[in-house]
Amino acid sequence: MTSYEGPKPDNGDVVPQEAQKPMQVESSTTPSILNKDGPTIRKRTTILVPSASSKRPTSNSRGTILMTPERKVGKAPGFFSSIRSIVLASWLNVLLVFIPVSWALHFALQENMKNRDTIIFVTSFLAIIPLAKLLAFATEELSMRVGQTLAGLMNATLGNAVELIVAIIALTKCELRIVQASLVGSILSNLLLVLGMCFFAGGLKYSQQGFGASATQLNSSLLTISVIAVLLPAAYHFSANGSDVNEGAHILALSRGAAIILLFIYGGYLFFQLYSHTELYDDASLDISKSTAYARSPNETLQKFKSHFQLKRELQKGDGNATDVVRTTSPTPVTTRTSENDIESGNHGTEEEEEEEESPQMNIWTSLGLLAIVTVFVAVTAEWLVDSIDGMTNTGGISKEFVGIILLPIVGNAAEHVTAVTVSVKDKLTLSLGVAVGSSIQIALFVVPFIVTLAWILEKPLTLLFDPYESVTLFLAVLTVNYVVQDGKSNWLEGFILMCLYVILGVTFWFYPASDPSGLLNKCQ
Repeated sequence: MTSYEGPKPDNGDVVPQEAQKPMQVESSTTPSILNKDGPTIRKRTTILVPSASSKRPTSNSRGTILMTPERKVGKAPGFFSSIRSIVLASWLNVLLVFIPVSWALHFALQENMKNRDTIIFVTSFLAIIPLAKLLAFATEELSMRVGQTLAGLMNATLGNAVELIVAIIALTKCELRIVQASLVGSILSNLLLVLGMCFFAGGLKYSQQGFGASATQLNSSLLTISVIAVLLPAAYHFSANGSDVNEGAHILALSRGAAIILLFIYGGYLFFQLYSHTELYDDASLDISKSTAYARSPNETLQKFKSHFQLKRELQKGDGNATDVVRTTSPTPVTTRTSENDIESGNHGTEEEEEEEESPQMNIWTSLGLLAIVTVFVAVTAEWLVDSIDGMTNTGGISKEFVGIILLPIVGNAAEHVTAVTVSVKDKLTLSLGVAVGSSIQIALFVVPFIVTLAWILEKPLTLLFDPYESVTLFLAVLTVNYVVQDGKSNWLEGFILMCLYVILGVTFWFYPASDPSGLLNKCQ
């Protein structure tokens, strides 16, 4: 199929309006005509039709794209079927028993009991994990009914609900070190652990996966801006070097001003993603490289190694049969062919996938109710969790820095971790990046400035001056991810690199003692 621009005006002639539209040339074959003097001849006719791609997306079409699901959604089940789906959603539901256990221990155990806080922390930690999974389950059911871009935004937003709740509770209790550490740890966890798992899991099935390079580079720029906002207060602190007697007040003021600006940037990012450039975040975008499957199956790879060793033995023996082995082991090119009929009809082998119907496991009202109930349980359980951190870390067995950077983000990111890895295996890497990287952007450009603004309202001295070591690790993580995603392609080794970097950071934070450069965090009342 080729494009036709229509007849051009000649000598002042006026071209009809219908002819000015881009046209598509379609070929069709008429019945056979028997030629007396030769073979049978097929006569081909050409039909010009208006091109559907010539229409620019309007505001109504953008809204339709956002709200139109990628696949047709089947009939929603009833209430009792939805409850049954919730109960059988995951084996992690077994851990729901720790919800009443953690609540009971919080009220039953005496304050002076040894290891009381450690027991409450462990049970609350285990209780939040299945709650985060149920939160992800309800989010997936809701996102199934909307477009891919809005689905990715919903997964990132509701996936960060646990981090936001924990940060607000810690802020009200003046645990400002936990607030800062948990937010930096959430960004590191999403960028390195979650994204690394997506690349690794998808790379086990596909030799190479493609995603939107333009949108990803834009996301990297947004992350870089957020890192700059964190590094500037640190640069101010080290440049002043004690010469500014009002340094603490000045850092607090510039942090609040930068937080307001970051919120405006996040608003512009939402407008860009949901309205003006929605096509960049869609799997159908022309900017996305096609995924490539492995050329050989495991059996073929095993046979290749066997033939290689057989060839080596024959060469050592000097046997003439080595030529035959070379012939049998020569690589066979793997090509993808498209028949002429497929080109003419526009059939690319994806129609069956597009026609598949997704079956929801819950109706909308049950999904919304599950979201509300789970949020309440998370809020209450997270309060017991935050209350027990001080008593557990005072024993010296584990540092508050490690709890905030590593443990709390693992609980909070359980929801989007499962979602992102699941869709990456299904070759929806753009959606995985929307969840993993989009979640990091949301924390950096929304959650962090929102918490700083909320602390301003509550008169808590929370600043953007993070621990210097945390700021450096955040910068290195963003830099590494930017290098990995700049080509718009991924493989399992890139995911392995990101995961190993996260493990390295986890080891260092186990030994690193936290610091307060501004001296303001301990003044919280």
